[in-house]
Amino acid sequence: MSDHDWQAPGGAPSPGPVPGAPSGAPAPGYGSQPGGGSSDSPYGAPLPPPLHGAPGAWAPPPKPGLLPLRPLGFGTLLWAPFTVLRRNPAATFGSGLVVQLVSAVATIAVVVPFLIFTFSRIENAASEDLDALLAGSVGGFLLVMLVPIAISVVAAAFLQGVMVVEVATGTLGERLSFGALWRRAAKRIGPLLGWTAIVTLAVLLIVAAFVAVIVVGAVTSPAALVVAIVATLLGGLGVAVLAFWIGTKLSIVPSIIVLEGAGIGTAVRRSWRLTNGYFWRTLGTLLLVALILNFAAQVVVQPISLLGSIVSVLIDPNGTGAGLTVTIITTVVTLILSIVIGAITAVVQAALVAVIYVDLRMRHEGLDLELARTVEMRDAGHPVGDPFAPPATAGAPAT
Repeated sequence: MSDHDWQAPGGAPSPGPVPGAPSGAPAPGYGSQPGGGSSDSPYGAPLPPPLHGAPGAWAPPPKPGLLPLRPLGFGTLLWAPFTVLRRNPAATFGSGLVVQLVSAVATIAVVVPFLIFTFSRIENAASEDLDALLAGSVGGFLLVMLVPIAISVVAAAFLQGVMVVEVATGTLGERLSFGALWRRAAKRIGPLLGWTAIVTLAVLLIVAAFVAVIVVGAVTSPAALVVAIVATLLGGLGVAVLAFWIGTKLSIVPSIIVLEGAGIGTAVRRSWRLTNGYFWRTLGTLLLVALILNFAAQVVVQPISLLGSIVSVLIDPNGTGAGLTVTIITTVVTLILSIVIGAITAVVQAALVAVIYVDLRMRHEGLDLELARTVEMRDAGHPVGDPFAPPATAGAPAT
């Protein structure tokens, strides 16, 4: 029987001799490599080197964390901050709730005594002193409100740092407790407060400038007041466009400050550079998430407030005071819901900024590869560095 007459088991014909091969040498099969080497891959192609573990050994892929270790699609980018809230609610929602409660308590503690004192003075004041007293009360109220505003700024800055740490550690598959998150965020609270204060001061100066224009117009003449109002509206539109542009370009400054240990100036330059090419994607994500949160808040709060008003009118249609209890209960429930929804909103929006930062670094600097390598080395028991440290080329000019 010749070589061509032999058949392999199952009836398949045997492959013919290989041209140039020594006489009697068998032809390479589908599971072997030319030259006598063996392989587990089809068609004799060599196997690629193992992705994980030592050569020739198998190791599980990196443990999945909060974010996939690849550049994020728009859907993942959009819903990832909500996943942050669901993944570690005790630490994330708890932090947001603490911030909202601190802000609310500070406002109540400062404003209520001032209003009681002011109304008492107005009731007992002589008619000729009433105008001066009202003007002084307005100025005093504005000064008093600076205290809760300052406390809210500090609380918001701290929450931003907490959520940045949560997103970063969650991406690596870690789940930190409430206290651990706050301790890590506290290390960078100084630069965070500085950045938040700069943004707040810029907003206050813009608002003060518009108010001053209207006041000057009102003092000058009715025609000047109309001109001032029109100028303020047109100027406000221009400032809004500018604010959207600058705000988007600098949106990831807090994440850079916390995770890269950068100063404010360096963080501003890094944020401006990393958002290059992704401005509309970043702006669209920020606006869409804000729209979702606002819509959800209105859906929850407004029906309860409206229901309370309807019940109050049904119980006391003549306004005798019988529906006061319903009004008080509705107000308290609405306040509680507002605090809870405010906590959720603050957490999600702060987490979104951190998620956008991670995604932009994956796209510009290959952070996904560094994160995967860090997870793999850590799970193998090897010491690892900080994967979020800025690359050596971070200070290079953008191309």
